Amino acid sequence: MAENGKRYWVNNMKKTGNVIVKARPKERSDRLIRRFIKKVKKEKIIELYRDRQRYEKPSVKRKLKSKRARRAREREEIKLKKRRERNKRIHN
Repeated sequence: MAENGKRYWVNNMKKTGNVIVKARPKERSDRLIRRFIKKVKKEKIIELYRDRQRYEKPSVKRKLKSKRARRAREREEIKLKKRRERNKRIHN
């Protein structure tokens, strides 16, 4: 607890709970299921479950994290490169 008596979350502690999807008036069941699946994916519930099935050493976690970050940077660079080429074609 903080000094003023309020509770606070540390950044890496994510509060995950049950996903609740209420049916809207005249909503089809397939639409309701689709909304439920979207919420589950957004909360990353299945991903967390799969990650926690097996123990992963901290060193392996760090390697995977850096690998994901590197791939994300490379993808971002490719996007920027394509955007610049597209802008050159448009402005010329």
